[in-house]
Amino acid sequence: MVTAAKVGATSYATPTDREVVITRVVDAPRELVWRVWTSPEHIPQWLLGPPGWTMPICELVLRPGGKWRYVWRKGDGAEMTLSGLVKEVSPPSRLVTTERWGPEWPETLNTMALTEAAGLTTITLTVLYPSKDARDAALKTGMKEGMDAGFVRLDQLLLTLSKGV
Repeated sequence: MVTAAKVGATSYATPTDREVVITRVVDAPRELVWRVWTSPEHIPQWLLGPPGWTMPICELVLRPGGKWRYVWRKGDGAEMTLSGLVKEVSPPSRLVTTERWGPEWPETLNTMALTEAAGLTTITLTVLYPSKDARDAALKTGMKEGMDAGFVRLDQLLLTLSKGV
């Protein structure tokens, strides 16, 4: 598996036919990264994808069996909804959820792990698709570009919160 070598670098790997592993190192303690990753107060500030999108709906019940739903809206009124179930919550190190983009997309299993060393936190997000075809179709959607934009915003938010601003 390829890992991000430095702060602010995101790597994408496909270690199996059904997985995408996204790794990002951020300059923040694990507890803060957990809070920003799992709080409806913070998620709409960074998880936006390309410019021009907002997240008017951010619902997350952070417990096993809880549901989550995010709705993004573009300036022209186009919307995208993701939703799923929370399977496992182990603060501040692990979150497992299902995810569905809508009826035309298959459900995935997403495992997010946070590890900290020397004040830096490595985010490892493993997305398990039901098939290679589903994984490959998702990779062709612009997923990487959207995630990269979100991670840049995440870095900025973590920096702001770390400084207490």
